[in-house]
Amino acid sequence: MPEAISEPAAGDPAPEPAPHPRHLVAVLAFCGVVVAVMQTLVVPLLPHVPALTGASATGASWLVTVTLLTGAVCTPVLGRVGDMYGKCRVLLASLGVLVCGSVLCAVSSQIGVLITGRALQGAALAVVPLGISIMRDELAPERVLPSVALMSSTLGIGAAVGLPVAALVVEHYDWHTMFWASAGLGLLDIALVLLCVPESPLRSRGRFDAVGALGLSAALVSLLLAVTQGGQWGWTSPRTLGLLVLAVAVGLLWGRYELRVPSPMVDLRVSARPAVLLSNLAALLIGFAFYANSLSTAQMVQEPTSTGYGLGASIVVSGLCLLPGGLTMVALSPVSARISAAYGPKTTLALASAILAVGYVVRFFTSHQLWTIVLGATVVAAGTAVAYSALPALVMRAVPVGETGAANGLNTLMRSVGQAFCSAAVAAVLANVTFEAGGRTAPTLHAYLLVFLMAGGAALLALAVTLCLPRQRPAAPGSVGRDRTTSLVQEGA
Repeated sequence: MPEAISEPAAGDPAPEPAPHPRHLVAVLAFCGVVVAVMQTLVVPLLPHVPALTGASATGASWLVTVTLLTGAVCTPVLGRVGDMYGKCRVLLASLGVLVCGSVLCAVSSQIGVLITGRALQGAALAVVPLGISIMRDELAPERVLPSVALMSSTLGIGAAVGLPVAALVVEHYDWHTMFWASAGLGLLDIALVLLCVPESPLRSRGRFDAVGALGLSAALVSLLLAVTQGGQWGWTSPRTLGLLVLAVAVGLLWGRYELRVPSPMVDLRVSARPAVLLSNLAALLIGFAFYANSLSTAQMVQEPTSTGYGLGASIVVSGLCLLPGGLTMVALSPVSARISAAYGPKTTLALASAILAVGYVVRFFTSHQLWTIVLGATVVAAGTAVAYSALPALVMRAVPVGETGAANGLNTLMRSVGQAFCSAAVAAVLANVTFEAGGRTAPTLHAYLLVFLMAGGAALLALAVTLCLPRQRPAAPGSVGRDRTTSLVQEGA
């Protein structure tokens, strides 16, 4: 049964007049871009972290790993908290945590402080699903799909923009500058949200499932630690295998508990519906396919010319290779929304998966010239933009309106899990399929081609999963927008 939606309770903010829709959408999308930039901010800095901080290479890698872990844990939890206690409140709190994390990184060069700051920055990933939920609550029905498409695409847009900007800072300025800038952008986000984003009086009834939140967090941390660190610890090491076993055991116990509580952290009965389950599986595969593009492009063009395929490009040039893809994502998000409105998000996601696969075909056969590498990366970004725009629409059509924040948080989490598996797979391939070139060990061209094959295969699997999604009955006018009491019925749900 769909979860009941409460009326505004005593002490809750009274309904406010919605601001101009364009202002609300622009502010929330800007928040999403800033948060996405935070996720990739340190990537150009990683090779220099040991010299700058005295940390080991393993310690430096935690600047990325800890952000992934906290983002994965906080995204579904804060989405649920937003559904129950106010989405705008939780959005502001997430941005505040981002600012605190940025300031910590800006004032210190100690690796422990930097890792703590990056953990706080990762918690802000919940901004994207919260923003999507706010749009569903506040916008007129005809504006929901294009606005959600833009908000969802900010994850890719921010990553594409953040890499070259961070590379420029690393190359020409003190590296702390980028953290001061991120703190300033976070404060600007908070001010804009306070001015332009009202608090919805809509609430989900029930008590917060603290035990469910802890269980989900424990299972996710165990799984993602094993996946992200397995390459360094050894895939058959006691630590890696122990964490995997722990993740499975905790996950099973957590699932059994969630089925028994009246107000679960994640409604597994809703999540098990084909429309929701397959959408989340597609999100995992799309996350894998998208992230391979970001991981391989910058490293490939920086490989020395002695490898026979590398271009010896600088950090800045390698980052700029992804910029056309980011601009393409901005341009295509409204196009994706129009396709979803006309033919349904299932058709849009199938088209996106096919474009992703085509992009990796281009990458497989054109890996020797800069312009063809940029072309292939841009085609992949185009497919990612369309896919990321369609996924929230699929989720919103399949869950009760009172669970929008938690459901979109779970879908965003699945993308992050896909990225984690991709990172581990790409690292394993590039570290093991190598040869000696110019006095150093480097990945072979075949290693990169294998990465493209894996990513293209993930895109084709996403296409197959999408085609298995149940056919949706036509949506009633406004059912994805301001209708706050019903959700669409799925055939086979």
